[in-house]
Amino acid sequence: MPTTPAASASSLSGAAPTSDQPGPTAPTGVPMSPGDEAPEGTPGTGQDVCPECGGSGRVDGQRCANCEGTGRVNVGIGGA
Repeated sequence: MPTTPAASASSLSGAAPTSDQPGPTAPTGVPMSPGDEAPEGTPGTGQDVCPECGGSGRVDGQRCANCEGTGRVNVGIGGA
């Protein structure tokens, strides 16, 4: 009788993405700026000064694309 190789998680259609972090991995729907590492309020994250505009919200006279003009980005804090 022929055998078939076991299907990997990536080959299964409709498989949800996996994460080593607790909690759901589905999109939260919370708006994020391009420079954000996670949605606001995510445990283990906090506000920091945008590295692109230095907190001014502007780059070369234009609204900063990284923080969308807020001067802040949400980034991971602490860690090992």
